[in-house]
Amino acid sequence: MLKISFHPSYIHPLPARHRFPMEKYELLPQQLLYEGTCEAENFFEPEVLNDKYYLAVHDPEYFYDFINLKLSQKEIRRTGFPLSRSLVHRELLIAGGTLQAAKYALEYGVGMNIAGGTHHAYTNRGEGFCMLNDQAIAAKYLLNKGLAKQILIIDLDVHQGNGTAEIFREDASVFTFSMHGAKNYPFKKEESNLDIGLPNETEDEVYLEKLKTTLPNLIELVKPDFVFYLSGVDVLATDKLGKLSLSIAGCKERDRFVLQLLKDAQLPTQISMGGGYSKEIKYIVEAHANTYRLVQNIFF
Repeated sequence: MLKISFHPSYIHPLPARHRFPMEKYELLPQQLLYEGTCEAENFFEPEVLNDKYYLAVHDPEYFYDFINLKLSQKEIRRTGFPLSRSLVHRELLIAGGTLQAAKYALEYGVGMNIAGGTHHAYTNRGEGFCMLNDQAIAAKYLLNKGLAKQILIIDLDVHQGNGTAEIFREDASVFTFSMHGAKNYPFKKEESNLDIGLPNETEDEVYLEKLKTTLPNLIELVKPDFVFYLSGVDVLATDKLGKLSLSIAGCKERDRFVLQLLKDAQLPTQISMGGGYSKEIKYIVEAHANTYRLVQNIFF
């Protein structure tokens, strides 16, 4: 059974200029239920984790300054969100949801989080709307519990997974792969184990060819026993922060290829949604909904 992390706190109350991207966290579950892709039993509410699981990734000084609302104004500006108690609770829950979804993936083959993909969070700081790195926290949990030995993180958000790259820079048990816009944020990139930077306006054919010639060989090379997939839809041509030019169909084919490859390889997979900032919310919801539709068709 597909299990999906969702909590009302994902729809975080923010100032007006931040509300638009957050609407997808409310609309996406509604759409999946309305069309019958998911039932209520597919969703679970995440819980806040024991501090030790966050601290396996994040520096204590940063983590406790964050949860106790003690970050400096400079640190707060870097995240892009005003710091508040509700934001802290939201971030703790998102990481908890991804960790629980990873455990469900071990049981059912795949587990998902309506939110997550907070790949700009470093060990000691947040940036780019990311405060705690959900997939890094879950990956460390699996490794420390002996539930996985070699992890592959596939990051196909349009922005490089700089925080994830920094976190696992010295950890050979996690291979980080990021395919992103070369001239997009973050403008100072970190070094993933494999980075593919794409030029502005890259369209479906070039994007998909690059992915399809890279990922099968990468899986063969890394030989992971668990995969985290960040399926950001800010690769769309309609995305106001993206700079790439994929169509809805191209983004769906991206997900179909990745998911079928992982299913055929029998690799348990956790999926977080990542970015999506198209000017019209319908494009964001449709592109994200395609990921869930494909998971149901391929895995179940």
